Amino acid sequence: MSKWVRRFHPGPDAPARLLCFPHAGGSASTYRPLSTALKGHVEVWAVQYPGRQDRLGEPCAQDLDEIVEATLDALAPTLADGGPIGLFGHSMGTLLAFEVARRLVKEGTPPAVLFVSAGRGPSLRRPAGIPGLHDAGDEAMLEEVRLLGGTESELLDHPELLDLALYALRADYAMMGRYEYRPGPVLSCPVIALAGDSDPRVPVESMRAWAEETSGSCDLHVLPGGHFYLEAQLAPVAEHIRAAMRK
Repeated sequence: MSKWVRRFHPGPDAPARLLCFPHAGGSASTYRPLSTALKGHVEVWAVQYPGRQDRLGEPCAQDLDEIVEATLDALAPTLADGGPIGLFGHSMGTLLAFEVARRLVKEGTPPAVLFVSAGRGPSLRRPAGIPGLHDAGDEAMLEEVRLLGGTESELLDHPELLDLALYALRADYAMMGRYEYRPGPVLSCPVIALAGDSDPRVPVESMRAWAEETSGSCDLHVLPGGHFYLEAQLAPVAEHIRAAMRK
């Protein structure tokens, strides 16, 4: 496709496609396990942000609109066939999936469904201290990583990788800090909200605000786990995706 989008299990005969946006500091490979779980049912595409993995030599994006525009450009040739496409975002990725959904609606190719995982409704204020975290010292950023857990926490034991991880995290947190929610026409597609029941940053109640962003249905599913519940709850998440994409 392009340097912006990865496909781990190409499935040209799959009945639906799912475009996935990683969390802050994350990369496309985060979604390889989900792609494996959905193989044969949904073809998973994952966005690769600049400044990590095979795009390590590129500067990180400065704002979310940059990623939105580049992703839409990459998708343009494949959207022409009219097949259903869903959008999935985890944490920071929920904002990107949401803004891409808005643009697709504006361009007349609305998504079939929007999945938002571990990301509070976009109209809600970010938690205190988060917008300025990118300017804080390394220890403050590391405390955030420890709080959230997930695969990034493993990097704390590898100093040679830590600087690279912090570089991407700082850039992404700065990008989130510059994000401004712009009220506009609501979506018409269903929204499926997914949350961990012990997420320290995204309380379950904050996920209910996604209902304000669509005239369609908004279903909330709460699963055991914290901010990165997805790693341990892959099977039920995949089933929710299959069920929604079959409709």
